[in-house]
Amino acid sequence: MKLRRMAAVWAAKAAQAASVHIFHRQGVTWAGKIALRICPDILRELASQVRGDIFIVCGTNGKTTTNNMLCAALEAEGKKVVCNHTGSNMLNGVAAAFVLAAGWSGRLDADCACIEIDEASTRRVFPYFKPDYMVLTNLFRDQLDRYGEIDITMNILKEVMQSAPDMKVVVNGDDALSAFLAMDAGNPYITYGINEKVTDDSSAHEIREGRFCKKCGAPLHYDFYHYSQLGVYQCTSCDFRRPDIRYNASDIEVGDRLAFTVEGRRITANYRGFYNVYNILAAYTAARAAGVELPHFNDMLAAFNPENGRMERFRVKETEITLNLAKNPAGFNQNISAVMQDDTLKDIIIVINDNAQDGIDVSWLWDVDFDRFKEANVNSITVSGIRCQDMRLRLKYVDIPSQLEADVEKAICERVDNGCGNLYVLVNYTALFGTRNVLKKLEEQK
Repeated sequence: MKLRRMAAVWAAKAAQAASVHIFHRQGVTWAGKIALRICPDILRELASQVRGDIFIVCGTNGKTTTNNMLCAALEAEGKKVVCNHTGSNMLNGVAAAFVLAAGWSGRLDADCACIEIDEASTRRVFPYFKPDYMVLTNLFRDQLDRYGEIDITMNILKEVMQSAPDMKVVVNGDDALSAFLAMDAGNPYITYGINEKVTDDSSAHEIREGRFCKKCGAPLHYDFYHYSQLGVYQCTSCDFRRPDIRYNASDIEVGDRLAFTVEGRRITANYRGFYNVYNILAAYTAARAAGVELPHFNDMLAAFNPENGRMERFRVKETEITLNLAKNPAGFNQNISAVMQDDTLKDIIIVINDNAQDGIDVSWLWDVDFDRFKEANVNSITVSGIRCQDMRLRLKYVDIPSQLEADVEKAICERVDNGCGNLYVLVNYTALFGTRNVLKKLEEQK
């Protein structure tokens, strides 16, 4: 078995290197697939070599940022961490994270692991190892033609939670769906959330997924919303209500930077987007729940660079460019909020594809509050990608003019040459990697 494991590691590393240098692709998925083909039990073997806790991160939005931030926080405390940084979160990607972190001898030297897992893929991953902690960020409607309704995702997660009864669930208590799931599954759970009202959502027209109690079906009463269905709630009929929050963020600042207080500590980060308060708080809570003191957490945040298109920054010629993923209504609405926090003049490019990994049904675009761009001091909006015409039509219905350029590179170059010097590029899933490669290439050419 050791020889087979070594062969799998060598083959996976060679495949990943070839993908990067020859085909200019990440190659992570192929590396994992090859390793599992050569040594079907390699994920179980390598996961068993992790000396400490294994954390997994699940949820609709924020998985990659939260997972990478948790990894960085643990590394800042001197721990050796296995992590699928690229966001490859199905079985092959999870296997690749362990295989590519292993040495040429087929042995793994790791204190802990931080692994993002696609919710539907948890069924395939959990037979190989049982995590110590699951971080559950939120549950929103996402790619209905791939995942189905939220109830399907909740049933899958409940099944895998109950298959690992000792696994602790770090749950966003402000999300009624996630909170109910954690309670219903029966696992020990630790909550994080925000007790105070931070934003005025009176003008928002967001889709609220958690309007009815999952326990009895009666309407939920909300004292207030943060966004989408996140907020302070209680059932109008039964005893289901928002759980007590163990790690509460208070005194929140949102603007050019984010700041909040938790456990008497002032946490600061140079990011935009209220949703990033939840991402930071989730990573903090997971580490603290595992007993890590985190004296260097703020230092980590100061050095942390969101990668893989999560508020990732580029500079091409004299243009500052921010790339961000927006793949469902809740995520896109929070992207719009983040853009609006920048009150300077800006250009926007929206890239929409409908490949299999995106979900071929793009009707979700009609649930996004694009009309809020009218208040965002926008110089221009360009639509791009395979479904650029659909995106242009969506904007037309809220009387927002747009330019059309299906080729993403041409769209970016045109705005770099003729724009205002401040560009936001919002992309859905399969547009992310290609657009990021374009931006990296253009940045290197300067």
